[in-house]
Amino acid sequence: MALVEINFDGLIGPSHNYAGLSYGNLAATRHAGQASQPRAAALQGLEKMRHNMALGLPQGFLVPLPRPNYTYLAALNAKPETDDVLTAMAWSASSMWTANAATVSPAPDTADGRCHLTPANLASMPHRAQEWPDTLRQLAIAFASRSHFALHPPVPPSFGDEGAANHMRMTAGHDQPGIELFVYGRTGGKFPARQHEQASRAVARGHLLDPECALFVEQNPDAIAAGAFHNDVVAVANERVLFCHELAFADPEGTFRTIRDLLPEAEIVVVPDSEVSLADAIASYLFNAQLVSLPTGGMALIVPSECHEQPATRAYIERLAASNGPIRQVIPVDVRQSMANGGGPACLRLRVVADPATVDPRFLLDEAKADAIEKVIAKHWPEQIEPFDLQFVSLEETVVKARQALLCTLGLEQLA
Repeated sequence: MALVEINFDGLIGPSHNYAGLSYGNLAATRHAGQASQPRAAALQGLEKMRHNMALGLPQGFLVPLPRPNYTYLAALNAKPETDDVLTAMAWSASSMWTANAATVSPAPDTADGRCHLTPANLASMPHRAQEWPDTLRQLAIAFASRSHFALHPPVPPSFGDEGAANHMRMTAGHDQPGIELFVYGRTGGKFPARQHEQASRAVARGHLLDPECALFVEQNPDAIAAGAFHNDVVAVANERVLFCHELAFADPEGTFRTIRDLLPEAEIVVVPDSEVSLADAIASYLFNAQLVSLPTGGMALIVPSECHEQPATRAYIERLAASNGPIRQVIPVDVRQSMANGGGPACLRLRVVADPATVDPRFLLDEAKADAIEKVIAKHWPEQIEPFDLQFVSLEETVVKARQALLCTLGLEQLA
C-alpha cells in the first residue's frame, strides 16, 4: 500500500460572508460587516489546489455543507428575522477551513494499522458547533473503507475540540511511524482557549496511539492573547521539520527536548520574536502555511501573499529561502478572501496520509474535475454578499441551487 500525504481542501461555499462570528480571530472580527465575494473566494481556493497539483502533490477536497442551515434555526425556535447573529450563524460557510474538520492519525501510528479520523465538535463557537454532523456524513463517504479507515464520533462537547488546527505530526517519512503533538490551551486570558486538553487526550486514546508517541503540549497563553486562536497560527510541522514562533508554546525547551528524544532526526526552525513579532506573525499568517515535501526533494512553505507585503515577514522568508535549512522554497498564494475571514492556506486543508486508491475517487482532484468545478462556481456562485442580503429569499435560492449544481457535477447528490 503506497501511503502519501493528501491535502483535502474545503471548497469555499456560495454563502461565504463576513459576519465576524469568531471571537478571538482578529481578521474575522476586523472585516465583520463588509461585503464578501463568494465567487472570487472559491476560485482563489481552487487555484491554490491547482497550484499544489502542479507541484506534484496529491490533492483532494471536501464540499461545502448545506447552507443556510434552517434546521439549526428551528432548534433555536428562531426565524431569519428573529436575530441577525443567529441568522448569520445559519449561513456560515466556515466549513471551508477543513483544518478544523477532524483530527487524523495515519495508519503507521495506530495500533490497528488503520487511519483514524475524529470529527471536531468545535464547541467553543456556536456557528461552528453545528458543522460536525454534516462533516461526519461526508467523511464517512470519502473514507468508507473500514479496512483502511476508522471513523469516530466527536468528543463530547463539554470538552472543546478544534481538530487538526491544534494537531501536528512529525516523522522521518509520511509512510513511517511518527509522533503526534496535540496542542491545547488554558482559559483565563483575553480570548478563549478553544482546544481542551481532555479533548486531545480522548482523541489520542480513540486513535489507538502509542502513549509514548503522543505529546500533549500547552499553547503559550501570550500567543492566544495575541490572537493565535489555533496552534496553526503560530506553528506548522511536516515530516521531520517543525517551524514555529518563539512564543508558540508554554514550555518550548521542554517540548523541543521531548521531540528530539523521540525523533532524533527532528529539525526545529524557531522564528525569534525579535525578527517577527507575534503581532506580525498573526497579521500575515506566516505560520498558517502549508509546509510540504516536494516530489523533487526538499520542502516548500506555501504562504499567503500577505507575507510578502509585510516588511518583517518578507525579510524573514527571504532569509529562510536563502539559508541552508530544510525549507528551501517559500511560495506565495492568493487566498485573500479566506484571509479576510481569518483563515490562511493551512486552515483550508486537512492532511490525510493514505493510499489514494482507498479514498472515494469523487473527493480526489484532477485537472478535468477542477475545470468542471470552476465552471459551476463561475455560473452559480454569488459575486457578492452584503450582510443584509442574508435576509433575502432570493439569496437563499441562489445558494441552495449553487450547492446542488456542484453536487450533481461531482456525483455526490447523496449529500444534498
